[in-house]
Amino acid sequence: MQRLALAFLALLFFTAPSLAQDQLMGLPPRAAPTAKIQVQQLPIVDATPKFDAARATAGYLARVTGPARARSDAYFEGGYWLSLVDLIWTLGVSGLLLWLGLSARIRDWTAERTHNRTYQAILYVTAYVAIAFAAQFPLAVYEGYFREHAYGLSNQNFAAWLGDTGIGLALTFAAAAIFVPLLYAAIRRAHESWWLWGAGLAIGFQVLGAVIYPIYIAPLFNHYSPLPDSPLKAQILSLARASDIPADNVWVMDASRQTNRISANVSGFLGTTRITLNDNLLKQSTPDEILAVLGHEMGHYVMGHILRALLLMGLLTVIAFAFLHWGFRFAVEIFGGQWQVRRVDDIAGLPLLVALASLFFFVATPLTNGIIRTAEHQADIFGLNAVRKPDAFATAMLKLSTYRKLEPGKWEEIVFFDHPSGRTRVMDAMVWKKEHIRDVDVRDTVSPQ
Repeated sequence: MQRLALAFLALLFFTAPSLAQDQLMGLPPRAAPTAKIQVQQLPIVDATPKFDAARATAGYLARVTGPARARSDAYFEGGYWLSLVDLIWTLGVSGLLLWLGLSARIRDWTAERTHNRTYQAILYVTAYVAIAFAAQFPLAVYEGYFREHAYGLSNQNFAAWLGDTGIGLALTFAAAAIFVPLLYAAIRRAHESWWLWGAGLAIGFQVLGAVIYPIYIAPLFNHYSPLPDSPLKAQILSLARASDIPADNVWVMDASRQTNRISANVSGFLGTTRITLNDNLLKQSTPDEILAVLGHEMGHYVMGHILRALLLMGLLTVIAFAFLHWGFRFAVEIFGGQWQVRRVDDIAGLPLLVALASLFFFVATPLTNGIIRTAEHQADIFGLNAVRKPDAFATAMLKLSTYRKLEPGKWEEIVFFDHPSGRTRVMDAMVWKKEHIRDVDVRDTVSPQ
């Protein structure tokens, strides 16, 4: 009986679910029980204040007002007219050398001294550079000394300024004494295609200048010393390593012996890269402002702006030499007899080439400014992304207003500015800040509203 009872229980255990299912299958369907659930969107918690980029920009620009703003505008706008004066002065000096027959007489004098065309070119360059320097010296004194002092931008006495001017004259002569004989050798060899060879030679000199400037040229005007070890130097070098810039030191230039302008650069090319900031930047700026400025300068290196500038300016140089070829032939056909200039390989025609080059690059000013300004804008954005200090960048740009107009008109900026205006650069920084305002490191910063 016990076994029968256990067997019955086992049968009931295994068959009861199927019996229950059979019964359920026979029942009509009915709805499953439901519960009403209320669904609503959770509120968005925004711990940051609303940020108005335009208003913040206006707040920054309002910091430079009154006499400071008027002086800045006057200084920069005066530069527009000085560019025209410089052109007219150069054309005048070249014209006097040609129309008075001085250039032809210098050529004849060199031919009497030597029959070697290279030596003739060097002798001619010596006389030409001396005459051009003497003729333009009064204008150089006004622009480089008196005007800079009038606007409070120069720290040099006249003797120091004259010494730097003398170094510049020596460098000009050395470059001309090498370039001009090579140019005229190319003209004699290439004949009608001389302008292509001349352009290539000029581009080669541009590349050479980019390579040797930070190591051999800049130290002639200023003393360079390593920035002492400090948290700031560590931050600068960390930023350089993060940007893959091959520099293991930061250099300080004693620019304060000449000017009170702030400046920095990452210069060099093909292995001569150097990070430099001037001592004015160290004295007048906060660590964050210094990092913001150097982030911009590093952007030039990372984005290949040196090579870009060489390529674009090289293309413009080719166009310029084509203009020289056409302009020289046109002018000599009309006035060559009066100037006693025979052909383009006549060294006496050098003042005409200089005049034509000056005219071409004056007319091309909006184009050259546009090339440079575009690269500067790109470097601004790179620096903002790399350093992430938009307010420090904005205040650093205000410090440039001592010699750059803050708020030009649209076309004024396009034609005359080789950097974005202060208004444009501050606005870019504030737009960047608006788009990153939720980031913890940006949210905690404060800017004028």
